[in-house]
Amino acid sequence: MARPQMLKLSEVLNEIKMSRAAFYRMRARGQAPRLQKLPNGHLRVSRTDLDAWWARCEERAA
Repeated sequence: MARPQMLKLSEVLNEIKMSRAAFYRMRARGQAPRLQKLPNGHLRVSRTDLDAWWARCEERAA
């Protein structure tokens, strides 16, 4: 079984065209994709979680 692709936070922010501050505001409201913190403190988002988040955003907009 293949491991899920993990994206750096900077890659996610670039893809969704959002500033870090705006992302953290959304995260505080529980509206951002789930973050995973690595033992070294770096943050990652799985491609699956990001795609699911995009789908929820599209549903709310419709």
